[in-house]
Amino acid sequence: MLLSSMTVAPFLYITAFGVALGCDISVLGNDYMSYLLPGLVALNSMTQAFSIAGEINIARFYWNVFDEIQASPVSDSAYVAGEVLAGITRGVTAAAVIVVLGLLFGVEIRISTAFWFAVALNSMVFSTLAVALAMVVREHSMQMMLNTFLITPMAFLGGTFFPVDRLPEWARFVLYLLPITYSSGIIRSAALFNELQIIPLFVLLIMSGGLFYLATSLVKMARD
Repeated sequence: MLLSSMTVAPFLYITAFGVALGCDISVLGNDYMSYLLPGLVALNSMTQAFSIAGEINIARFYWNVFDEIQASPVSDSAYVAGEVLAGITRGVTAAAVIVVLGLLFGVEIRISTAFWFAVALNSMVFSTLAVALAMVVREHSMQMMLNTFLITPMAFLGGTFFPVDRLPEWARFVLYLLPITYSSGIIRSAALFNELQIIPLFVLLIMSGGLFYLATSLVKMARD
């Protein structure tokens, strides 16, 4: 069931945008399908890694699992690390689904260590963000609002479907404050050219470290 949920939206994106609209389009020297697929890897790994926030809130508000964790000797950083690893696992699995779909549609991208490292880093950023925001919301319905106002705009505007430089300068400035813009860039670079962009890589590493610290601090506040 989980793999099915990871497949439906990307399949529709590939069919609608890649096959129906993008068959005669070239972007940055590549056919649009080859350009689109790494963007979908970034998008799908982002949404699946961030989805652990909903599971954390269900555990907090309905199952009271978080109360049991608070009473246990598990450290705050260990709790965050466990949730982040779960998010990374989901993100990498979601990326593998896109790779398989690409093969079914006849699109091959370079699958290398750099590619999977970029996917794992993207998943880490959004899973740590998920843990941090899950500690802030006060009811489960607020989580859906975060998905609507935070994840959905990033999914469509962060370089996943088109180059960010096609947008006005003020829009590019806003988008370069968001992690998905850097994630889609390094994943696409790894998938098409088998190399990692150094500056976006360091930006994501800094973001993931800062978000991990923030998530650990918020877990401590929730525990207290």
